[in-house]
Amino acid sequence: METRILEAAAALLAESPAGDVSIRAVCEAAQVGAPTLYRLFEDKDALLAAVVDHGFERYLASKRAAVPSDDPVQDLRDGWDGHIAFALAQPACYKLMYSPALAGRPEAAGEAHRMLTAVVERIAAAGRLGVPVERAAQMVMAANVGLALSLLYRPEVNQDPALSDALRDAVVAAVTTPPPAGAPRSESAASPATTLRSRLRQDPPSGFTAAEAFLLQEWLGRLEDPHA
Repeated sequence: METRILEAAAALLAESPAGDVSIRAVCEAAQVGAPTLYRLFEDKDALLAAVVDHGFERYLASKRAAVPSDDPVQDLRDGWDGHIAFALAQPACYKLMYSPALAGRPEAAGEAHRMLTAVVERIAAAGRLGVPVERAAQMVMAANVGLALSLLYRPEVNQDPALSDALRDAVVAAVTTPPPAGAPRSESAASPATTLRSRLRQDPPSGFTAAEAFLLQEWLGRLEDPHA
């Protein structure tokens, strides 16, 4: 029943020029009464948030199943490309995900950000990140989402086929630091505090108490970004 309602709402949303659907139309398309729908979804915002999560599920499932490569920076590039491809393939769902009119926050948004942060953590642990992890994740996500929405809302002014690749490479270059020629990755220009902090998160030292580990992370955080 729930899946039928979500699929009906998604189909109506895809056909809607305004990017909106009514509860009545969803009930008619799904052949259910309003009381049934409201037993499953508290209100229209809850329904639309669930539609977004349903639409993003296949995309997120493919990212969950992806095997990390030996090059986390390339994984970051690939993730950017996959994000843009999904937005262009599912424009109605994507626009709704980031619509300011949607009061409820879809779970998919949080999961997508956590997946991105995990990739950025791997870059930091490899000694290739030049800014704090969370800031890097926010920069990449803001640019990725911003471009996707621009391509969807203003396709007539975004016709350069190389635009996505160019912006992706510029953002990746802004948050990562290539190792010097002939030097190991650990000797790159990345912040030592950023690198150590990420490595400790991935492999916490067994000889530390929880309080000691927390304090070490706090100190490294201050070294990583003294102006925060």
